[in-house]
Amino acid sequence: TMIDYGFYKELDKTFAEAAEIILPKLEEFGFTIVSQIDLKEKFKQKLDIDFKEYTILGLCDPQSAYNAVMKEENIGLMLPCNMIVYEKDDKTAVVVMKPKSAMETLGNKELDDVACEVEHKLKKLFDSIE
Repeated sequence: TMIDYGFYKELDKTFAEAAEIILPKLEEFGFTIVSQIDLKEKFKQKLDIDFKEYTILGLCDPQSAYNAVMKEENIGLMLPCNMIVYEKDDKTAVVVMKPKSAMETLGNKELDDVACEVEHKLKKLFDSIE
C-alpha cells in the first residue's frame, strides 16, 4: 500500500508488540505524544461497534512546532503530526504523515525548511520501526 501523504509499512507483529517498539522510538527521536485517540474504544463507547485496534497518535517536536507557529500563526490547524497504528489482517500497519504534503496546501514558502526538517526526522523515526 502506497500513499502520497504518508509513509506506510506493515509489521509482522501484533498491535501490542508494535506499540512496545514504537513508544520508546518516539522518545529516542525527540517526539512527544500530545494526543492519543483510541478509535476502537471510541466506536464502542459512542456507537456500540466492535472495531479493530486503531490508534491515532498526535506527535510533536516542540522546537519545530514553535518555529512553524512563528512563521505561520494558523499552522496549528496542521499540527500535530499524526501517526496511526492499526490492525491489518494478522499484521500491524504503521503510517506517519508527510508534513511537506500538509504544509504545501498553505502556500507559505517560509515553512518549507521547517516541513523538510520535520519530515526528515519523521522518516528516520519511521525507518527505525521494525
